[in-house]
Amino acid sequence: MPRPGLSCPGCGSSNIVEDDLYCQAQLVCVDCGSVVSEGVLADDPVGGSDVSYSRTTAVAKKPCANLIKGLQRLRAICRTLRVNSEIEDLSQTYYNQAYQHESFIRVTLQKKEVLAGCCVLVSCRLLNWPITMGTISCLLDADSMVVGVVYQEMIKILNIKAPIINVTDVMEAHSQEYKITSPHVPEELAENSKDLTKRAVALVELAADSWIVTGRKPIPIMMAAIYLAWQSLKPTKHRLKFSLDKFCQMAKVNKHKPAMKRIAEMKEVLCKLGKEIPWIREAVTPDNVVQQVEDILQYRYALLRRALRTHKDAQLSCEASCGDSLTAPSQSSELVEKTPNSPSMEQCEPNAKNLEQAGDRDDNPCTVSEPHSDTQESNDPTPNWGKRVLFAPPCVIHAKKRRVQQPELKDVTGDEEISDSEIDSYIRTPREARDFALTQKMLSTSDSEKS
Repeated sequence: MPRPGLSCPGCGSSNIVEDDLYCQAQLVCVDCGSVVSEGVLADDPVGGSDVSYSRTTAVAKKPCANLIKGLQRLRAICRTLRVNSEIEDLSQTYYNQAYQHESFIRVTLQKKEVLAGCCVLVSCRLLNWPITMGTISCLLDADSMVVGVVYQEMIKILNIKAPIINVTDVMEAHSQEYKITSPHVPEELAENSKDLTKRAVALVELAADSWIVTGRKPIPIMMAAIYLAWQSLKPTKHRLKFSLDKFCQMAKVNKHKPAMKRIAEMKEVLCKLGKEIPWIREAVTPDNVVQQVEDILQYRYALLRRALRTHKDAQLSCEASCGDSLTAPSQSSELVEKTPNSPSMEQCEPNAKNLEQAGDRDDNPCTVSEPHSDTQESNDPTPNWGKRVLFAPPCVIHAKKRRVQQPELKDVTGDEEISDSEIDSYIRTPREARDFALTQKMLSTSDSEKS
């Protein structure tokens, strides 16, 4: 029976009952499970209170306080996300199963709280409720890396095959977090949520076609798409002057630093496609490309094909010009042999010399180097094919340099053999000998003048 006039100091509930545990009576809160007051052995009657055998040997244990707190936190997350009762019930089932596992029974309270959010996340994904891991991390105020580790461990323990959510599936739910409708901001800055979502989804699809989404976190990509969509729907001067910081402050969302890089990458792709629009006469730059977003997205498939064709033609023309420049020396030599006394002979010789000098340079893109030895080919890094194509994955364009294993340093004893190339490096060339003699002469004359 509940004890009248008492309330739990932890949760404030008045549902307090008396729990006879062996010979010591306790007042326990039914809602949270905390002990309100403990009885004293001196105040209890001799022999204690009578406890039945079935209660002392009960197999079903009452849930612990941490489990109750975790379930309360789970229900609070479900109410915040406004999910249906089916998702909430499934989340509680998964949490009860995972909580009793040995991998989560002796962990920190923070990890148990993250476990509650992961149960909500996997339940939403299984029942086709779009939500991102970044949203769960924001609600829990936890690191996304920790949430990801706990999520992977949980689905492995419970043997759950959760579907992979696409970025476009969660765009509608993510765009509603931005408070940029007419009740929240002025009319000139307000935008309809449906139109904003439609434009942002189109931008994300274009980013996916150009490899920007590959291997990237979804939240910065969606933030960049929503920002560009908001600017492009009404590209006024007032909106174009808005930076990402001011936009996030106005929309009352937290800014993600990688979103700035995603905006720059999306603008770069939009510029590549905007240059292929035939009715645009002015140069398309990242500063004015936002005004052409509507046309680019409307004809993006045709513009993609045209941009790839233009890039391929430019490569072929470059290869052809390189081939012509390489065949020029042989043609000039044939002309010299045929007409050695002609006046063009003097003009062909310096041109051939210039081409030979240009062929020796490493920075000339139209040169064909001589075949290297096996040792040189093994030391040269593999060419980055991402810089030759129009669109490539970011990991290919900005490839990390591989560490070259340095040879182990050997102790120098002085008996090592000196190679011919090293000996030649110590011998002065005739030009170096002349420069050295001239310098010595200049120093000697200056010393004699001072004296």
